[in-house]
Amino acid sequence: MSRDAREWVWEHSSSRGAARLVLLSIADRVADDQCISWASLSSLAKRTHASVSTVRESLERLVLAGELEQVDDLVGPQRSTVYRLPLAAEAVVQARREQQEEEGDAGVPDEPAAPAKLRLSALRRYGIRPREVPESPARVRKPAVPETGRSRRKPAQRRTGHRHSDVPATGIQNRSEPDLNRRYSSGGAAVTSAAEWQVGPATHAWARQQGHLDRLGEQGLQAADAKWRAHRAGYKPRPADAWAADWRSWIAREHAPSRPSLYAVSGKGPAAPGGMTRAEAHTAALLAAVDEPTGTEG
Repeated sequence: MSRDAREWVWEHSSSRGAARLVLLSIADRVADDQCISWASLSSLAKRTHASVSTVRESLERLVLAGELEQVDDLVGPQRSTVYRLPLAAEAVVQARREQQEEEGDAGVPDEPAAPAKLRLSALRRYGIRPREVPESPARVRKPAVPETGRSRRKPAQRRTGHRHSDVPATGIQNRSEPDLNRRYSSGGAAVTSAAEWQVGPATHAWARQQGHLDRLGEQGLQAADAKWRAHRAGYKPRPADAWAADWRSWIAREHAPSRPSLYAVSGKGPAAPGGMTRAEAHTAALLAAVDEPTGTEG
């Protein structure tokens, strides 16, 4: 009966181009007068020399035109899709009725143009069979439970606050300095400028233990601290322990107030002692540096 189906496509189908080739390929596999056929997208693409997307689009056009039906309840060889050519089936039935009438067979019953029920027994010989439907929906397999009965641990929630609850949010920055500088860098280390850095109890105790407080006095220590901050004003921020080490090195080299300071800066140091002018103070500082013993005297 594939010949009758192909003849109908050639003479009566309104399809064109790739859709016409697809319909002819399907009609070529028609099994009997029911105009049932089967094909897969890959086989149609191979036979028509078209892409799979073109074949899929052609099938949609043929279904919309009413020249092709997809039978979802049946499956073909190698689980291919089953199709039916309804208009071709009507033409085959009509041609057979006219032939019987010409032969004078008055007892031929009027057959419907489109049979409502397919003859499955006639299709089985061509490998077309009903699609297997599972009796119950597929069960989703649950993951196996360990033999010990221990459930899987839930991932720990991310904490938004401080990691340790018993440590304050701003703890001591280092062992020698208290929590005085509260600005932090992106890496987590405490950094501050020289002007913002403050002398802590530990650093002050160091100056007393090393004898610098007795040598300079409280006012002299404050003056040395002011000069240190003036010299370090343009430096980039550093960690507190770096400023503490630099400050101690400065204080260790600082002279007592009775002698001119070699670290004096114009406009930034304390006033010159004894009512001296700035030029006189500078001259006195140079003379003191020249008179200072170097250890090479004979």
